[in-house]
Amino acid sequence: MSEPVTATGVGGRTLRFAPRIEALLARHRGADLFRLEPDTVGVAGPELMDAVLRSRPAAAEERPTFKPVRKRRVSRTDAATYMQAVSADVRRALQTPVPDALDLTGTWPQVPHDYLRDLVFGEERRRFRVLVDRRLELTPKLTWSAVTSGAALLPRPGAQVPLSRLAGLVLDADTYADRRYAMYLYRRVAAPVCFTVAALVTSAVWLGAPFDDTTPARHLIAEALRLLPPSWNILRVASPEFCAVDERIGPGDDLLLLPLLSHRDPALFEEPDRFLPERWAALDPETHPGYLPFGPASERCWGRHMVLPLAERLLDTVRRTGLTVSADQRVGKVELDGLMEVAQVRVVRGGRS
Repeated sequence: MSEPVTATGVGGRTLRFAPRIEALLARHRGADLFRLEPDTVGVAGPELMDAVLRSRPAAAEERPTFKPVRKRRVSRTDAATYMQAVSADVRRALQTPVPDALDLTGTWPQVPHDYLRDLVFGEERRRFRVLVDRRLELTPKLTWSAVTSGAALLPRPGAQVPLSRLAGLVLDADTYADRRYAMYLYRRVAAPVCFTVAALVTSAVWLGAPFDDTTPARHLIAEALRLLPPSWNILRVASPEFCAVDERIGPGDDLLLLPLLSHRDPALFEEPDRFLPERWAALDPETHPGYLPFGPASERCWGRHMVLPLAERLLDTVRRTGLTVSADQRVGKVELDGLMEVAQVRVVRGGRS
């Protein structure tokens, strides 16, 4: 079994991983390539991951933003339009002042998720708000049900009702089919902003709160992304280019690249299971080998420029209001329901239950 993660100065909080994650850490940490299934190879060596990613561009089905919507192709233009809209909504949100009386105590990551949803997308109609609901992650059928019902019953609000830029794209669609497609893209680009930031900051709070006031937020974020990368794997579907990269890869092998493992490789990081944000004073997160929380430099996640400033804003609020994990909670569970995150963290002020 791998050693539990410890957090600097918080009295020994630990993590309990889902069995599949625990098995990966126990069996394959430090290996560059290994077989996971008869038709799936795991890759965690930084040089080999880099070679695989350079061997060919990602296909549409390998990039979430471009995956077809019920067999309807998502063009680069459509993807860019929706990402630009949500980026504008995030920029507007970041310009709003933080309320003095903001209360973020409660169960995380649900509390910060709801806060981020309202901050970025405002008090929109329920048929938009439900598209950012965490519960839709339980099954694709729930997501499609919310999309189809919303597209059928969504009237245009009056001019006095404020809308996000993203919602405006949905309401500008001319037909039911186009509105359904637009609502699905709304979900695809809006929900990950809230999911990822909430998961990331929850991880940072679990691993390191209460924080040292002298530690830069960017170091806290980089270290939380190292130990608990929300996107912990990168899929590449079987392709002939990969056989030329390494003879151990067969023509029918899908590849699962695993930043989860490279981020904890003892050859790349000293004391790899400890939360040590100060390590980033000497390391560059843009170039450090094997560090891929937002994917490779050639295919960097489009949402990175939104996630990081929102995470810093939320961390600043955590510090200003003295939030930390309840003293009664010592073990955090990392489930495997999509993004990697610590579940059901009880966040309080000053350690009080």
